[in-house]
Amino acid sequence: MLRLGAQGWNYDAWIGPFYPDRTRATDFLRVYSRAFDTVEVDSTFYAIPSSSTVKGWVSRVPRGFQFALKLPQEITHERRLRHCTEIVAEFEERARELGDHLGPILIQMGPSLGPSEAGALDNFLGTLDSGLRYAVEFRDRGWITPESVAMLRAHGIAMALTDARWVPRRLMLAMTEQPTADFSYIRWMGPDREIVDYSRVQVDRSAEIDAWVRVLPGLQARVKSVYAYVNNHFSGHSPATLRELQRRLQLSVVEPESLGEQMTLF
Repeated sequence: MLRLGAQGWNYDAWIGPFYPDRTRATDFLRVYSRAFDTVEVDSTFYAIPSSSTVKGWVSRVPRGFQFALKLPQEITHERRLRHCTEIVAEFEERARELGDHLGPILIQMGPSLGPSEAGALDNFLGTLDSGLRYAVEFRDRGWITPESVAMLRAHGIAMALTDARWVPRRLMLAMTEQPTADFSYIRWMGPDREIVDYSRVQVDRSAEIDAWVRVLPGLQARVKSVYAYVNNHFSGHSPATLRELQRRLQLSVVEPESLGEQMTLF
């Protein structure tokens, strides 16, 4: 199974090019879920959501839709994976409230958490609920070693494969050949944050997309499922990049025009 989605859904700039004109912010997620079957939630990086918020997400999406959550930065960046048993337990309890709508959980390591922190990471991974799916995103290329692969595999944790400036793409593409869990997690981030207009594609990423499309079939053969998310900064407008990926992979594509037709059912 391959699930393709965006990193977030709450973008006013998507009104017109993706969301039908006059779509209310409260309907963004409902409309988004008609085009894609998963989304990465960025807000959980900043705070654990309330139960009412989680229930609101679930009420707006169809059966089969899944949310990927980011672990709070208090755990990864502030406490640096130490002395965080209680907050992890609270987060996991809230994540379980998503039920069948829960996808993987992303542990986004801070750039200052280098390989010298391997012991802390190993200890931390051992405390996580093995019934939940976790992926680790390293932001220091020094982590991409056989030792890190062995550690993640021992815990059944996926290594997030990220197309961004901090790890060379060739290393990430090579890592598709040695998954560390029964699922894979991909993030297309882009090289920088210079893009501020999210309404249209502004950078041609055809070469990068081609490179990933070549390795995705092999990766799918090695794992049970692949979750992959596009950031607006990758090319300027995540929905368009996602549709391009769907076309290249010969998947069904929901065009923005058909979303406008469905809005008449509201």
